[in-house]
Amino acid sequence: MEWTSILAIYFLIWVMSAFLLLPFGVKTADEAGIEKIPGQADSAPATFRPGRLLVRATLIAIVLTTVFVLNFEYGWITASDIDLFPEPPAQIGPRD
Repeated sequence: MEWTSILAIYFLIWVMSAFLLLPFGVKTADEAGIEKIPGQADSAPATFRPGRLLVRATLIAIVLTTVFVLNFEYGWITASDIDLFPEPPAQIGPRD
């Protein structure tokens, strides 16, 4: 696998991870017990820590990209291994 492909896959997984992690650990001003600024939305986060989000998304993206590349190189699971619509089992006798 080319390094540019690995980089593109890493970037896509990183963006997906960052968006999935956004709602975790967020507290509103009411939940944090601080006063809201006039005009602030009720659902606005009281504090936003982008550094923590970036570190977590980076770690998750590294792990998932590594698993993806290793699976690609060694062929642990292929598309033919995943059977979404298996054949129903054969019936043994007439139904009552």
